[in-house]
Amino acid sequence: MLDKVLSFFILLMAINTSASGMESTTMKIKIATGSTELTATMLDNATSRDFMSMLPLTLTLKDYAGTEKVTDLPRKLSTQGAPSGSDPSVGDITLYAPWGNLAIFYKDFGYASGLIILGKIDSGIEKLSRLDGEVTIEVVE
Repeated sequence: MLDKVLSFFILLMAINTSASGMESTTMKIKIATGSTELTATMLDNATSRDFMSMLPLTLTLKDYAGTEKVTDLPRKLSTQGAPSGSDPSVGDITLYAPWGNLAIFYKDFGYASGLIILGKIDSGIEKLSRLDGEVTIEVVE
């Protein structure tokens, strides 16, 4: 048994060492309107990369169900390799694939089929519930 546990830890260390040698790209965005600014870290998946390729964008956020801010996107995003659904938490930036809209959660929500998590708000989440109207989303270098 001890041999199996030791082998498992050696395997984990090898995977970690291998992964640390890989180049990692952190994708950051800024969501801004007037003096309000939120920053977020995007996940490295096909849907997030497709969204990032459209930036900068000026979009209109609207409240939806007292839980999230939603906006239409100029075009459908890739959902290649995406899960069939997700259980978002506060601060998650998501795509609701059936409608093709962006949804940013400021309250907890349960599992939704067709929901793909793109990233998470790092700072300013407390301002999100009051954010309505036109916002600019851009890549942070």
